[in-house]
Amino acid sequence: MQTLQQLREGKYQGATSLKLSERLTEFPREIFELAATLEILDLSRNQLNSLPGDLGRLKRLKILFCSENLFTKLPEVLADLPSLDIVGFKSNLISEIPARALNPNIRWLILTNNRIEEIPAEIGNCHRMQKLMLAGNRLTSLPEELSRCRNLSLLRIAANRLTGLPVWLLDMPKLSWLAFSGNLFNIKPQAEAIGFISWDALQIDKQLGEGASGIISKAKMGDDEIAVKIFKGAVTSDGLPEDEMHAYIVAGAHPGLVQLRGQIAGHPEDKKGLVMELIPQRFFNLGITPSFESCTRDVFDKDLKISAGQALKIAGTIASLVAHLHSKGIMHADLYAHNTLIDDEGNTLFGDFGAACFYDRQDTRMAQALERLEVSAFGHLLDDLICLCTDPGHAALKRLRELSDICVDPEVAARPDFSWLDSEIALLS
Repeated sequence: MQTLQQLREGKYQGATSLKLSERLTEFPREIFELAATLEILDLSRNQLNSLPGDLGRLKRLKILFCSENLFTKLPEVLADLPSLDIVGFKSNLISEIPARALNPNIRWLILTNNRIEEIPAEIGNCHRMQKLMLAGNRLTSLPEELSRCRNLSLLRIAANRLTGLPVWLLDMPKLSWLAFSGNLFNIKPQAEAIGFISWDALQIDKQLGEGASGIISKAKMGDDEIAVKIFKGAVTSDGLPEDEMHAYIVAGAHPGLVQLRGQIAGHPEDKKGLVMELIPQRFFNLGITPSFESCTRDVFDKDLKISAGQALKIAGTIASLVAHLHSKGIMHADLYAHNTLIDDEGNTLFGDFGAACFYDRQDTRMAQALERLEVSAFGHLLDDLICLCTDPGHAALKRLRELSDICVDPEVAARPDFSWLDSEIALLS
């Protein structure tokens, strides 16, 4: 734990990274003593509402996090940081974004869970932008100038007040991960009824994991070992937990999905939850969430290697599953290796519906465009699988490479759909 007192004592001289969380109400001037080396500054979970006018003295600063503070507008002094790359002001009170605050160097901007009603047209000057997180605000529209951000790959606009999905978004050449649930234009299809399971019938054993939307625990129901996910109920960077739960139910059964047992009834805190099959311990995550450097692309354990046969099996399962989802009007919106579980045989389970969105299959143009947008994400996943292979000369991998290239064609309409990809990969197995 780094402290302000230690900073004042000069113990961080030469530091490249600093994190202070001590309910600060003012920016500590001592931070400027690290100007020659500081690259990452995290001032999240304080009570700050402004940054100093001479912040630009931090010439080497690349990453600035000021989440969970009291800012009411995005500070204009961000424009004075020449090396700025990643900015995070999640869960503040921001209602205003001055045009000048949008430093054109920014590659990754996080403004989740604020009070923003409008994005300035100057966002279009951020040509390096790859990742833009705007979920949980009050946006009623997006500026068309955002279409000039030709490198934008991931966009989160869920849980806003948008009355429609801008059609120009669907032509952006690199956009691969788009989450838009919880807006005024969204539909929520009827889900097939699944049974309710009383909370009293469950014996919670231990926590298995925790994500932005909920907590997963191992439990017993009679003699069966199962998994239980309890949703937190708050907006996440991807969207609303209630939409995640509904998408999982609508998705129905598929060999690539963890099977649902039922919904939870009678939780003592009236929380919503799902009961699922327990994933066997032999499964592990294929990928690791993107790093600061990789931004929108997963990273991988340096020791992880797979065979061409495993790659084909994984790719085939995912293609089949996502074709199944789109047949039901569901865009997963988070198609990544880090949401993919595999075992040593290449058996595959896919999950995490936190960003999932529903769309109207009857609107043919919109439906085709959204599916082909997600096809781009699948193309990146194929690229990851190929790079992990121990036998790059395998004949089938040449075809997988061709499919990967087709999937990320900058002309969105030129990309195939998932049913075609499923059949093409099946021919290689």
